[in-house]
Amino acid sequence: MTTAIGGTSGTSATTQTAAASSGLLTDYNLFLKLLTTQMTNQDPLDPMDTSEYTAQLVQYSQVEQSIQQTGALGNILNQLLSQQMAQASNYIGREARFDSAVAGLGDGPARWTYYVDGAPATVTATIKDTLGNKVATVTLDPEGQGSYEWDGTKADGTKAPAGAYTLSIEAVSASGAAMETTINSVGVVDDVVTDGTGIMLGVNGIRLSATGLVAISAPQER
Repeated sequence: MTTAIGGTSGTSATTQTAAASSGLLTDYNLFLKLLTTQMTNQDPLDPMDTSEYTAQLVQYSQVEQSIQQTGALGNILNQLLSQQMAQASNYIGREARFDSAVAGLGDGPARWTYYVDGAPATVTATIKDTLGNKVATVTLDPEGQGSYEWDGTKADGTKAPAGAYTLSIEAVSASGAAMETTINSVGVVDDVVTDGTGIMLGVNGIRLSATGLVAISAPQER
């Protein structure tokens, strides 16, 4: 099962376009019905004023144009997404690094890289599940930058289920001050999909938004 992480979920662009067009079409049909009824039942001795009739026709034209524009914009968006999908397919099989602390635990371990702004005295890594529960805490070598792999072993020795996990790093200086840390998740891209509004990359059982991509490289031999 693939979990979507880091992307905007919800109604797709196609659905939004269809809903907008449906609403406009309803207004359009209602307008025609009202206009026809008005013209049919007007007093022959006191017919509709020409300027009023013209104004209503202008409104009719504007609604019709809105329907056409909404459909055209939807088609353009779909074409752009298709082009982005084709371009992003080149990422499949390559190692991707994301501006995200969320990584997938699947067939392989969850993997991250980190960078500490300075020389830390201690570095402690904490892993949480999607509910925010701590599942593991590990003391890392006090280095300014490095990488960490988690095979799913929890603090109690049991194995965590596949899914999305978040890494946080607590780096402390020799004086005891907290140090700013940057974390990136890393993994090989398995597939490319779209949620209707953007491109999502499948990485080790989860999906991350392509907008968070910060680096692409050949997969490292492990």
